[in-house]
Amino acid sequence: MKKIQVNGTEIAVSQINNEDFICITDMLKAKDGDFFISDWLRNRNTLEYIGTWEKVYNPNFNFDEFNLITNRSGLNSFKISVKEFVERTNAISIVAKAGRYGGTYAHKDIAFEFAMWISPEFKIYIVKEFQRLKADEQKMIGWSAKRELAKINYRIHTDAIKNNLI
Repeated sequence: MKKIQVNGTEIAVSQINNEDFICITDMLKAKDGDFFISDWLRNRNTLEYIGTWEKVYNPNFNFDEFNLITNRSGLNSFKISVKEFVERTNAISIVAKAGRYGGTYAHKDIAFEFAMWISPEFKIYIVKEFQRLKADEQKMIGWSAKRELAKINYRIHTDAIKNNLI
């Protein structure tokens, strides 16, 4: 679990099925007032974006159930939790975790849209910090790969010397 700092808010970034997921529960701390993820999830534009994402990346997405949910969105009486949304639609773009590192995590594509709901400025800063995190990870991978190659080359050279000089 990695953390990034965005305008004084610490936000967790986690790997789920080899994909980057960002804790939108942490992101919510940057929004003024009492807002909940279910407030964002009841918005028709939010649902349409998630539905489109799921259409592209999730062959098991339940579009029939999703259409029922979307038809109710925007009504004053409509409210849906992340857990209920995932259970009813088989969504993979958003995950509710319990426990020590609990919270609601969204695929980076969805999390960036959530950041826009907080504010355009917040979205710009979270994208910038996420890109910095990924660049740092790439530097570490490059360093590690060079180290492994040097280690392998050392063994090849020492084995060749042993075999040819002895």
